[in-house]
Amino acid sequence: MNILEAKTHLSRLIVQAVKGEPFIIVKAGKPLVKVTPLSVPDAIQVKRIGFMEGDIEVPVDFDRMGHYEIEAIFGILLFAGK
Repeated sequence: MNILEAKTHLSRLIVQAVKGEPFIIVKAGKPLVKVTPLSVPDAIQVKRIGFMEGDIEVPVDFDRMGHYEIEAIFGILLFAGK
């Protein structure tokens, strides 16, 4: 929706946004802002529940894991002397 249309229909658009129908205002075809109700959490506020919970064990050779396969694929010697 362009700026002029948004100005003309602002009251109606706000009611729709509050009901869960967000809208985007554009200028010269480029998106400027997205209007959403305040009850919708920002992307920053959304938490990933259960992500990376608990202890994680990293193998001692993590930085060299798969290096034989990589060397075979690319024909190079990685981690020389290690």
